[in-house]
Amino acid sequence: MNTLADWQGGGPGPWILFLPLIWAAVVIGVVTVLRRTVWRGRPGPWNATGQTRPTGDSPLAVLGRRFASGEIDEDEYWRRLSVLDEQFGSMGKGGPA
Repeated sequence: MNTLADWQGGGPGPWILFLPLIWAAVVIGVVTVLRRTVWRGRPGPWNATGQTRPTGDSPLAVLGRRFASGEIDEDEYWRRLSVLDEQFGSMGKGGPA
């Protein structure tokens, strides 16, 4: 161990002992970010808008499916979307993704 941390003889010095601690901190940080975002289904920090596509039986998902299948036209889609936007909160200018 003295040869590894021997800084007087031209070795890397005692700072080499901190390298495993730095790697452990990086691994713990990456795992923590993944657990809080991706693995729980939340958008990650790289998703600036924070909007996700509506899934399940939410009113926005039903409206999107009806528009995609051709049951309603574009004018009716935007009219109903504006009503849902007032009722369920702001979705931004682009509408649902």
